[in-house]
Amino acid sequence: MKEYRINEIFYSLQGEGRNTGQAAVFIRFSGCNLHCTFCDTDFTEYTLMTLDDIMRQLEDFPTPQSTGVAIWCILTGGEPSLQADDQLVELLHQRGYRVAMESNGTHRPPNGLDWLTVSPKIQPTVNQCDELKVIFDGKQLPNDFGIKAHYYYLQPCDTGNSKLNQRIMHQCIEYIKQHPKWQLSLQTHKMVGIA
Repeated sequence: MKEYRINEIFYSLQGEGRNTGQAAVFIRFSGCNLHCTFCDTDFTEYTLMTLDDIMRQLEDFPTPQSTGVAIWCILTGGEPSLQADDQLVELLHQRGYRVAMESNGTHRPPNGLDWLTVSPKIQPTVNQCDELKVIFDGKQLPNDFGIKAHYYYLQPCDTGNSKLNQRIMHQCIEYIKQHPKWQLSLQTHKMVGIA
């Protein structure tokens, strides 16, 4: 039976991009094929879980059936496309969730996703998504890698240094003003102090 390396499963609000502020269950996968210095996932911590284990843990959270409204289930990481598969997406849909994935775009995502966010760091294999989110570090100009998206977001990189973060934010805003194809995405979950 297949096991997935799960860093954590939790219920919160989406903090970034187009769906900011919406209630969501997050399934955070451990492991990635890239090594970004700003990544906030501890890949040494994970639990091996089967699909049954994952579905049982979701019972701890509000469901679309119990609330009467669609709730997002966001597959994130690390890089979720390395592990998430069609069967997981199908089971989440059977539970009534809208299923989203946040990916670096280097691997083909599973079928049936309701929303795909791609945040490329190198040339991706994915060439189309719902939302493209580029991390803006103030050093390199944003690159959309030729990806077609409904929405294009620039998100200032959180360096952990408040002065540097302010400079990057200012540069990001000025870039968007000059290139209005892009919109600003902020990590609102960090701003309000939630997971």
